[in-house]
Amino acid sequence: MPATIPFVTAVYAAVLALLGSVLTVNVIVNRVRSSVDSGDGGVATMAQAIRAHGNFAEQAPMAIIVIAFAEAAGTRPLFVNILGIALVAARLAAAYALNRSLAVTLMRQIGATVTALVVAAASAAILLVAAGIAP
Repeated sequence: MPATIPFVTAVYAAVLALLGSVLTVNVIVNRVRSSVDSGDGGVATMAQAIRAHGNFAEQAPMAIIVIAFAEAAGTRPLFVNILGIALVAARLAAAYALNRSLAVTLMRQIGATVTALVVAAASAAILLVAAGIAP
């Protein structure tokens, strides 16, 4: 594999892209089932599918970008893997929770918290590398 891309992160990006595709298909299926062309039409399952997809689209890209930059900057592969695994688990938890209910649930809180921690940890790793302290 070429060394020009952060390969470890690319694997997690691919897994997350598959999750994003599943969430997209879920919105489409719910639109067809409920005959809702736009918005949620007041249908709870439609609103949940839209929110699960939207939450993923809002959170996953920034997280995967900072993980990729951390890897490219020289962060140790073990740390990159920990961040990637945590991010995938967090996004799965959030997607599951939001597809079941729009209420605040433990799984939703875990997904949000772990995602925020991953972004913070990857950002800190980049700053440490920039300061000459490789994590």
